[in-house]
Order: sequence, then structure tokens, then C-alpha cells
Amino acid sequence: MSTECSQFIFGFHPQKRREIRAQFDGGAITSDGGGLLLREVEKRVKILRQFAACFTDYRNPDLIEHPVEELVAQRVYGLALGYEDLNDHEELRNDPLLAVLVEKGELGEKALAGKSTLNRLELTGETASRNERYKKIVLDHGAVDRLLVEAFLQAHREEPKEIILDLDATDDPLHGKQEGRFFHGYYGHYCYLPLYIFCGEFLLCARLRASNIDAAAGSVDELQRIVAQIRSAWPQVRIVVRGDSGFCREELMAWCEAEGVDYLLGLAKNERLKAEIAKEMGEARTQYQQTGRAARLFKEFVYLTRESWSCARRVVAKAEHLEKGENPRFVVTSLSREAWPAQELYEEHYCARGDMENRIQEQLMLFSDRTSTHYLRSNQLRLYFSSIAYVLLQMLRRLGLAGTELAKAQCSTIRLKLLKIGALIRITVRKVWISLAGGYPYVDLFRQIYEKLCAVPLRD
Repeated sequence: MSTECSQFIFGFHPQKRREIRAQFDGGAITSDGGGLLLREVEKRVKILRQFAACFTDYRNPDLIEHPVEELVAQRVYGLALGYEDLNDHEELRNDPLLAVLVEKGELGEKALAGKSTLNRLELTGETASRNERYKKIVLDHGAVDRLLVEAFLQAHREEPKEIILDLDATDDPLHGKQEGRFFHGYYGHYCYLPLYIFCGEFLLCARLRASNIDAAAGSVDELQRIVAQIRSAWPQVRIVVRGDSGFCREELMAWCEAEGVDYLLGLAKNERLKAEIAKEMGEARTQYQQTGRAARLFKEFVYLTRESWSCARRVVAKAEHLEKGENPRFVVTSLSREAWPAQELYEEHYCARGDMENRIQEQLMLFSDRTSTHYLRSNQLRLYFSSIAYVLLQMLRRLGLAGTELAKAQCSTIRLKLLKIGALIRITVRKVWISLAGGYPYVDLFRQIYEKLCAVPLRD
């Protein structure tokens, strides 16, 4: 990235007889040359343009220097490239490569938006209008929620037979006096408690919540709108909701049963449940004592709580004995025994939800935990920025990286190996010349990804 510095000469330890001197005088050089791949993805999926359409701009059109689409693109590309803070954009506003990515019309003549302009974008209230003095760009949160699902639908040419919606909540540690800040006893600190819903690698919901609630709070509302939107496009698709014991609630299971949605949820153990598998636990203990290796047996039964459940449901239990002792686990499901026998249901279906932890970690790689503004609404907007950055990178992985050595790479690896490429930029009247670093070690991979993206049709 280019920067304006006094021409101080850095003298480094010599290399044998050669002196080593360094200066910040290279001109228009960027460290993000691989960001051009993200631009090619955007040309094919238009996720940034669709995201920008979720904003209403009440500014005077005659006085606008930075259109909403540029502001949104600048913020999202910045996160994807590893710039987590608004302060970074005070220097990035002069980066010629970022100007190319956001489609700045006057390359080299006008700077991109600075931190103050982007800050006003984030802090605009829900009811802002033309009468506001500074903060006049309003985001429709509902439109972004619909966009995340729509991006998932657009990525599939045909209706799948079955999809699995994974739910999970995580902690977003807070270090200030943010609105909605509460101490969470399980995590042991002040935090938000965001709810995520994924379908495989596709992010369908990122809802920021205060942490003084149950982990499953609001999950039925989110599922209701997501399932309705999916079924409007795919009326025949079979939907399975999967989550840990924090989502095993009567409200959620009853809604699934009423809506024809299957579920597979962890079930917190209690004395009645453990009594049901006492025999199996004894057998597992005996096997462990004889072999010295972990032993597990499975049992299924119909179970009804004494008060909370409205009906009896199928429960599958894992009776396991490890070196550390007994390890019983339980799940409750609407899936039939014929389709999913007990062991396969637990080991192949339920345990597969662990991959969602990788997806949540990728959100952190894109700075979803940078919720440091005072207001919950503006922190939700920051979460949306990180979410759209994830969608952009996930589309790069899906369209460009499939079949390559980076097909399963996480966002941080993609950033390091594909996006962080040094490049010299020269801008003429007719062309933008970008000279990528000659020592870049993944040239063949970069070419392969480029060719894959070029094979995907452009989107109007």
C-alpha cells in the first residue's frame, strides 16, 4: 500500500560487503494484488451490488462524493484483505488497487472514503432522513437477512433433495459499555451472543444478540423466515434443522413438527436418561477394561419429559467409556429409524455439525468480533459487513478454488496465499497496469483460479 512518508533512509545490517538501505519511495505499490480475484468474483455474483441496494441514501445527490456502492465495497474488500479497523481506511483511501476494486471512476485523482465517512455510514440510525445533518444512509436489516438466503439460492442451479440448517451460538467478547452488554456466566465475561445459521458453507443468518438470553432465543423466528424463503424457491426440498443441546427446546421442535421440518438436536443428559442406558454403560465399561480402548454402544428409545415436552420423541443414546470415565451422550430427532439407524444417526449425521465451528472461526478471521461501537444496531451492521466479506470469499472458494489444493482452505489461508501479493501499479489514460511480484510462489495456482473464474458467466 502506498503511503506518504518523509524520506528517512533505513540502514539494515549489510549483506557481506553490500550495504542495505530502504526507503518508502516505491510509488504506487500495493500489498493486495490478489484482490483482483475478488473483483472477478463480484462481477459474477454481484453480492456487493445487492448489498448496497439494501441501503437508502438520503444525501443530496449533487453533493455526493462517495456513492453507497463504493462505501460498501471499500469496507467489505478491506475486511476480506485483512484491514479490520476503520482507522486503516485513512491510509487505504489512497491505495490505487482498492480504488480499482471499488470501481472508483477518477483513479489517481480522487481519494476513497476516509474513516469519518465510513463511521457515519455505520452510525446512521434506523429512522434517519434528509433532515439529518450527517448520518443519512439507512440500512434495511431485513433486506440483508433476505439477501443472505437469496445468495444461497442463486448459487444452486437445481433444487436439492435435502438441505441441513445448522444452528449455533457463540460469544463475542466486549471490552466497553456497549448497548446490550451483559455478563455471561458460561463464557465468564461480558459479551454479545450472536446466532449463526449455516447450510454447509453458506451463511444464512448472522444475528447479533444481547447475552442475557437463552441460546435458542429467536431461533424459531429466524428459521421461520429462512424456511419460508427457501420453500418459495424450492417447494419440494426436505429440510433438516441440526443443533446442540442449547437448541433442544419445545418451541423449536413443535414448530418443526408443525411445518414438516425434520430436526436433530443434542439433548442434555439427566438421571432419567442415564438410567435408560445403565446396562449399555456397564457393557461399555467392561469392554474398556478388557481392551484398554474406548468403547461405545448405542441405544434408542422413546422419551417424554415430565413437563416441558408436548409429546414423546425418538432419542438416540451413546453409551461410551473412555480413559477419563463414562461419557454418555443423547440426541433427539424426528428422523426415522429406517432412514437413520442409531449409530449412523449419531456418528455420521449429528457429529457432522462440528464443521460449523470452522465456519464460525472464519467469521472471526473476517473480524466479526469488532463490535466496538456503542449501539447494538451499528454493531449489527459491522457483523453484516463481515458476513458479506465471508460470502465473497466463500464464492471465490466455490467458483475458483474447487478442484485445486485450496479447495477447502479457510479465509485466512486464502488471504495469505492468494490475496496478499505485492504489485506495482501504473495508471494511464486507457489502461491500469498491475505488475504482480515476480517472486510470487503460487503463479500456476493463481492462473488456474483465474481461468476457472473466467469460465463463469458475467452477471448483469
